Amino acid sequence: TLSGSVSSYADKLAAERTVRRVFGVRAIAQEIEIRLPSDKKTGDDEIAKRAADILRWRVGVPADRIAIKVEKGVVTLGGEVDWHFQRKQAENAVHDLTGVLGITNLIRVNARPQTREIKDKIQQALRRSAELDASHVTVHAEGGTVILGGKVHALFERDIAEQAAWSAPGVTEVQDHIEIKPWDPVITRGSLQ
Repeated sequence: TLSGSVSSYADKLAAERTVRRVFGVRAIAQEIEIRLPSDKKTGDDEIAKRAADILRWRVGVPADRIAIKVEKGVVTLGGEVDWHFQRKQAENAVHDLTGVLGITNLIRVNARPQTREIKDKIQQALRRSAELDASHVTVHAEGGTVILGGKVHALFERDIAEQAAWSAPGVTEVQDHIEIKPWDPVITRGSLQ
């Protein structure tokens, strides 16, 4: 459980990313509050304008296809993009803005699924990862939907597998059913003296 307070949404995400890298962590209860300094109160209209500007300036993000709504400091992104990285870039661009208390990313990925190629590309990406034993991760593709299964040893390894799935062209949804099974310490005979 993460609790306490930070001064920005970016700090809240940084705390969560740090905990995800700890072996043995299987779930996170995120209870960190964002407490903005009183002199940094930003109106929803100003946050919306800044969000629109930053998306327009971001290379690779089709800003004209992304809708922005801000209510009480929470930014809701909508619309359609061609790639998952565009969806994530839009969210990442907005989360550092002053006054943002949270983000709801409803942007849909609209791509042309190629089932056989999707599965092959994901499996190749998993094998290339030095931080993940790909032999314990299963990949099943149905149209643009990818279903991941199997077992990994840490939450960050599960994140790597999910990122590999999203990086394949044509992926519109990833269902992550990977189990986290921490390393079992094995003491072999004669290893302690």
